[in-house]
Amino acid sequence: MQTNTEVGYDSKIEGDVIVTQADAVLNWFRKNSLWPMPMGLACCAIELMAAGASRFDISRFGAEVMRFSPRQSDLMIVAGTVTYKMALAVRRIYQQMPEPKWVIAMGACASTGGMYRSYAVLQGVDQIVPVDVYVAGCPPRPEALLDAIIKLQGKISKEPLLATLKKVA
Repeated sequence: MQTNTEVGYDSKIEGDVIVTQADAVLNWFRKNSLWPMPMGLACCAIELMAAGASRFDISRFGAEVMRFSPRQSDLMIVAGTVTYKMALAVRRIYQQMPEPKWVIAMGACASTGGMYRSYAVLQGVDQIVPVDVYVAGCPPRPEALLDAIIKLQGKISKEPLLATLKKVA
């Protein structure tokens, strides 16, 4: 008869040493401490605010520190209709964010212009900034935004970090 033993970390064998890759550790830090810049431009911003409330609790995913300063954030959540008048401000705010930075296009309007096919509406925020994750819906539910954050965390965890750093001479 075989007993069911738990396999895991044994401090008697391995001591107080954890072996991993530097990229994995640094990416774990980055993915679990996202600081979103809420770019609420229309009705999707209401659902973005709901995602931060206690019912949906965006803080479970390490993104509760909403920053309204681009210099203190690394994730821009574009929620709503991007007009051409607002497009320059969105791009300028994106350029002011420090590297590494990511963008979530929340809702049909931010992703493709939505139902607004007019001279005043940009047909997708990806025309002015690179988008990492698209969230479908009009407006999307807070659960969809949380799913997008989980997908972005998966993308961040696979990014090569140390190979892309600039060497100081």
